[in-house]
Amino acid sequence: MGYYEFKESDALEFARASGIQTKQRGDELQFLHCPYCRGGRSGDKGTFSINLSNGQFKCLRSSCSVSGNMLTLAADFSWFSLGKDVDAYYQTERRQKYRRFKKMKPVKPKPAALAYLESRKITAATAERYQITVQSKRENVLVFPFMDEKGAMQFIKYRKTDFNPKTDNNKEWCEANCKPILFGMYQCNLDNKTLILTEGQLDSLSVAESGIENAVSVPNGKNGFTWIPYCWDWLKNFNTLIVFGDCERGTITLLDDMRRRFHGTVKAVRQQDYKGCKDANEILQKYGRDAVRNAVDQAEVLPMKQVKELADVKAVDLFSLPKIPTGIKSLDRVLSGGIYLGQTVILTGKRGEGKSTLGSQILANALNDGNTVFAYSGELPDYFFKRWIDFQIAGKHNVIDRAGENGTVNYYIPKEKTDRISTWYRGRAYLFDNQSIDDDEPEELLQIIEKAVQQYGIKLVLLDNLMTALDVGMSVDLYRAQSKFVDKLVKMAKRQQVAVILVVHPRKNSSGADDNDSVSGSADITNKVDVVMTYKRDKELPEDRRLLTVSKNRLTGKLVTGEKAITLFYDETSKRISDNTRDFTGSYGWEQDTDGFISVDQIEQLEIPF
Repeated sequence: MGYYEFKESDALEFARASGIQTKQRGDELQFLHCPYCRGGRSGDKGTFSINLSNGQFKCLRSSCSVSGNMLTLAADFSWFSLGKDVDAYYQTERRQKYRRFKKMKPVKPKPAALAYLESRKITAATAERYQITVQSKRENVLVFPFMDEKGAMQFIKYRKTDFNPKTDNNKEWCEANCKPILFGMYQCNLDNKTLILTEGQLDSLSVAESGIENAVSVPNGKNGFTWIPYCWDWLKNFNTLIVFGDCERGTITLLDDMRRRFHGTVKAVRQQDYKGCKDANEILQKYGRDAVRNAVDQAEVLPMKQVKELADVKAVDLFSLPKIPTGIKSLDRVLSGGIYLGQTVILTGKRGEGKSTLGSQILANALNDGNTVFAYSGELPDYFFKRWIDFQIAGKHNVIDRAGENGTVNYYIPKEKTDRISTWYRGRAYLFDNQSIDDDEPEELLQIIEKAVQQYGIKLVLLDNLMTALDVGMSVDLYRAQSKFVDKLVKMAKRQQVAVILVVHPRKNSSGADDNDSVSGSADITNKVDVVMTYKRDKELPEDRRLLTVSKNRLTGKLVTGEKAITLFYDETSKRISDNTRDFTGSYGWEQDTDGFISVDQIEQLEIPF
């Protein structure tokens, strides 16, 4: 019905009340055993969990397979409650029994009531229609009778007309154990499908005084919504709700809650039509009935959140958007210049064929273009990752080979050059410290990446790879964990306007096809990202060549698969990957002085260009 809204604390309270041991894994609160089946005869553990984002739960045991939400749990377990108001609406066996009032004759307003209401510009006719009076023994206490649509008294509220904050405890109060409903329900015309909702009773009376039908007010102020369960079915008689709450510090009370809860169109009185006043009664007193009518007539439909006018969207030249060139010209042509900020790219390929090397090559090229980068390497120690990317930054002409054991060749970069390389990218290249991880790795990793992007101005992120970025205790959680991680990663990339490359293994039974289904894990992760690339060897090509396909390209739709695949070259000495072998000896920025020249002692191994 839209009344109950899940809170994470509800799931935690259920766990506490159940007495079952729990462990939080990302968005899932995992129970040691299911509260329904208790793990069955085998005592299965960890099969039941509650999603902390939406309150949905499920047991993964096939013989149990129970599922539902927090309302289900409240209904199924007598020792767990979501509060009396929720119980009252959703669980008839727990519905609170409120007092019943004797049927009374219509109340005739007493002179003291009429005098006070007249001072608030509310006439005797309106007072009689709504049966407003004062207490018999205390004429300074106004009485508001709340009658349901059948005319039965359900709630009584009092207001002290001479309230003094220095001597009086309360300005308003109500009879105990009364059913909370809206004031003015009985006086509404159900043929008129528009309802006006105010905060105070004097405000709804002011709207009625101005000749407007169907003005009602809440029983317990702006934060009290206990009336909703008892008025929900009645509210369905109306398709439009005009919120005329109090205007407090630029905010209209009741509005946000009713936007979420009312089933039809919600309008709000414009702030300028309050004319500097707090509420409808003050408008009536200062500016008269016409001003109140005008405020209601000019009420506007509120724009929906996350919905905008297409005409308001700024026209943008897609190809002028900021991007990170990959440094591989044939790939950049396919991607229309490179990886656009905010895009997430999946890079896949079989184990050992070089997808991680391609990822670090793009990272090195981005550094050379002056960008700040971040890398997560779940499989390589930090020193090994640094060594690999240092080779790519150094280039073939700066790498020295030497004979190793058993006829092997070892490669190294002279220390003075690695020092210069480190100095060159200091303050622009960051690496996730995968030695400081606890059990909540996926969530912590994303949080740290986003914070690093914000703090260091990072433009390109490399995550190598998806599986090592996940911490999944049971295989049944794997696909769900992958999907959630990628979804959050994509949203982070767009939110922070950073380009992301995510390395993913292919499926074990993949036939090597170029389509997106060859990516390992949850089938929908490729649907979430912007670009999918596959890097692989081909038996018909020489050992130093690879093929790169682009099977998804959301921005332009341009793809290269099958025979159109890009041919790339790999240099074992420098670990560089390019579509042009001349790039193997190309110089990066660390070799240049401030004027862009390369010193003579750095070019002893360069090929002579003539």
